[in-house]
Amino acid sequence: MKTCKGREEGRERKEEGRGIFSLPASPFLRPHLAGTLLAFAVVLAGCAYYSFTGATLPERFDTIAIPLTVDDSRSPLPTLDEELAERLTNRFVQQTRLTLETNEADADVVLSSRITRYVNEPTAVRGDERAAQNRVTLAVAVRYVDQVEDQPLIDRTFTSFEQYDPVADGPDGEEAAALAALDNIADDVFTAATSNW
Repeated sequence: MKTCKGREEGRERKEEGRGIFSLPASPFLRPHLAGTLLAFAVVLAGCAYYSFTGATLPERFDTIAIPLTVDDSRSPLPTLDEELAERLTNRFVQQTRLTLETNEADADVVLSSRITRYVNEPTAVRGDERAAQNRVTLAVAVRYVDQVEDQPLIDRTFTSFEQYDPVADGPDGEEAAALAALDNIADDVFTAATSNW
C-alpha cells in the first residue's frame, strides 16, 4: 500500500512530541480530563489530610506529643518502653504531616502508651520435653486524645504475639520476637488512629 512520505514524517513528528503526561489530542477529552483533575484536587484538599500511606488526620491536628511508654509488664527486656515509643514516634511523624511536640500541654493530640503484659511461654514441646517453640505475647494500653476538642479518640488495649525457637535462637530469639510484636502493635495503633476520618 502506498502512502505519502510527507504525511508519515508529519505523523512521526507529532508522536515524538507527545509525552506520557501530554493531554489527549481530542478537544472533547481535554475539558473532561481537566475537570477530573480539578475534582481530584478538591477531594484531596477537603476536611482531612491524606497521605499515600493511607493515613488521614483532621485538619485541626498539626502537632503530636508521644510521651515515653510506661512498662508495667516486668519483662526481662529493659528497653521495651523506649522501643515502643520510638516505633510510635517514627510512624506518626514520618508517615503523617504531624510534628513532634515535647510539651504535652501544647500538642494538638497526645498518644500515651503503657505495656501492661509480657508473657513468654512454650507453645510446642519436643519429644525430650523441651520447648520447640515459644510465644512472646505483649499487651499495650493506648490512649489517644484530641486536645483541641478535649475528647479521647482511642482508649483500648492492643495485643500481639510472635513465636521463636528457644533452642536455636536462645535469648536473642526472645528479644527479636518481642520487638516484632511491638512492631505489630505500633502498626495497629497507627492504623486505628489514622483510619477513622
